[in-house]
Amino acid sequence: MDLAARVAPLVEKASTILDAVVPQFVDGHRADSAVPKKGNDFATEVDLAIERQVVAALEAATGIGVHGEEFGGTAVESPWVWVLDPVDGTFNYAAGSPMAAILLALLHDGDPVAGLTWLPFIDERYTAVAGGPLLKNGVPQVSLAPVKLADSLIGVGTFSADSRGPYPGRYRLAVLENLSRVSSRLRMHGSTGIDLVYVADGILGGAISFGGHIWDLAAGVAQVRAAGGIVTGLTGEPWTPETRSVLAAAPGVHGEILEMLRAIGEPEDY
Repeated sequence: MDLAARVAPLVEKASTILDAVVPQFVDGHRADSAVPKKGNDFATEVDLAIERQVVAALEAATGIGVHGEEFGGTAVESPWVWVLDPVDGTFNYAAGSPMAAILLALLHDGDPVAGLTWLPFIDERYTAVAGGPLLKNGVPQVSLAPVKLADSLIGVGTFSADSRGPYPGRYRLAVLENLSRVSSRLRMHGSTGIDLVYVADGILGGAISFGGHIWDLAAGVAQVRAAGGIVTGLTGEPWTPETRSVLAAAPGVHGEILEMLRAIGEPEDY
């Protein structure tokens, strides 16, 4: 049995499980903070409840362990593992914005071989299995064609000008400044998962995230690849679960942005 044939039934089971938590997701809109996290981040009661329910259902239905954002679980290095973000865009979700999603990926030996992104507030469900195509509400979407940066919307992850770490705030500002000179259509949705699936669907020509964890990125990585897009880190290296940044884009746009990033210089120079 080839990989796609093995993965497709698992995605079908996972889709049913995600559908079952959609009412809870919708009813919890504007949910209050429940668990403080690093910095000013937090989780809501909905995050915790959905993760518990989805983990239990996935493990029972598929026999594959789950690594969730809130509770951890099966190691992401395992031969097979589901990776779950029960509410991507938690700040949006708690504030009442519809730009929030449920993200689920299936990893095989560290490679995202399936991605599911549910957008309950606009009733859209995206799935993809390695090899494509991207499915939107069950309908196959066309593969991504080459496009130009100047003609594209570009999603950018949220950031602070005072950010530290591997990508300092001044470097991030330089990236935005240079991008804006070519494309004035920069967008900041506040959800990395939404940015990535919108690249896969051709809504965005590209997306940049200066950070992110495996649960933020894996579903979208699988979807962009399945749609014919390109996914790397910001320096152009192949994306792996250890990569803590992402550049995902349609053919053409990816090369233009990568060339721009190389011209800007190294983050440590800022």
